Formats: sequence, structure tokens, C-alpha cells
Amino acid sequence: MTGLLLQLFATFFFIGLFNFGGGGAMLSLIQGQVVTAKGWITQGMFTDIVAISQSTPGPIGINCATYVGYEVMHGAGYGPLAGILGSTLATFAVVLPSFIVFFLIIRVFNKFHESRTFEDIMRVLRPVVTGLIIAAALVLIFSTRWDGLQPQVRLITENFPDWKSWVLFAAAFALGYTRKAGPIAIILGAGALGLLIY
Repeated sequence: MTGLLLQLFATFFFIGLFNFGGGGAMLSLIQGQVVTAKGWITQGMFTDIVAISQSTPGPIGINCATYVGYEVMHGAGYGPLAGILGSTLATFAVVLPSFIVFFLIIRVFNKFHESRTFEDIMRVLRPVVTGLIIAAALVLIFSTRWDGLQPQVRLITENFPDWKSWVLFAAAFALGYTRKAGPIAIILGAGALGLLIY
């Protein structure tokens, strides 16, 4: 159990250290590690965790780490108490790099925040963050497996089982993109429609 806890801590510390752009951008990193690289949870379970993380209070990336930590330890057969320990450790690990980096950067920020180099770095990071958020959305729609040099791409039917799910997705995207509805209203509305339809 200790070995798995250490792996869990190292994985989420790595994710927290190299994530830029908040929780939405973090999702593709989490999926790449816990689903693709380590195989701790299935893609369907990860999608459920993302949906729950989006619907519960708090940053989605930290919520996702909490739920994944629980599922990894509990799913490995160690029981619910180990699951709670796993969720606590994963949550702590994913936020720890931010605290470390924050305390290091705050000491030099006032000295460099008006420099041209700092502005250039921020200009480069903005499209990277946008790309990570788009990647997180694509990860929930498509599953990619490499067969040599050929990618095998398939639609994740567990997430989009029929045309009604695509209509819900398109409506939520359109409302969010045009900013005609806030995220809370979209989540509640999609949840209510999902209960009625399914």
C-alpha cells in the first residue's frame, strides 16, 4: 500500500508542478497519467469523475485529484479508509507545487513584472493554456490508441451514447461560448435535462 501511495503522491505532484492554466487545463494531464500511462482507472470512470468534479464546489482539477485518489486506493482493494487517505494525499500533492512556486515567485515578481521578457513569456503561455483546455475536452470525446505509427481514434460511446447526448453537449457549448448562461446554470440545466431524457 505504501508503494501505491508514494506513486499517487509523485504523480499528482508532477501534475501540479507542470500544470498551467487552472483546473480545466489540468484534466488532460490527469487523464494521461491515471488512465493512459498507469491504467489506475478506466476512461469511463474518469469521465464520471470529471462530471462530479465539475458539479461539486471547488476547483475542478483539485476535485478531480481528490476523487481519483479515492478510486485508486479503494479500487486496489485497500478499503474505504485507504481511499480517504489516497484522496487526501492526492489533493495535497496536486496543490503543494503551487504553494512552493507561489512563495518563490512572489519574492521576485515585483522586480520583474514590468520586464519585456516576463510579458513575452505570458504571451506564449496563453495559447498553451487554451490548447490544454481543448485537449481536455477532446480527451472526454475521443480515445486514441497507437498501433505502431498509426493512431487508432474512436469515439467514447460511454460519454456520448446517442444523438441526444450530442444535442445536450452542443447546447451547453453554445450557451457557454456566447456567455448567455453562466456555468452553474448550464450544469444544473444539463443535469436536469439528463435526468428527464435518460
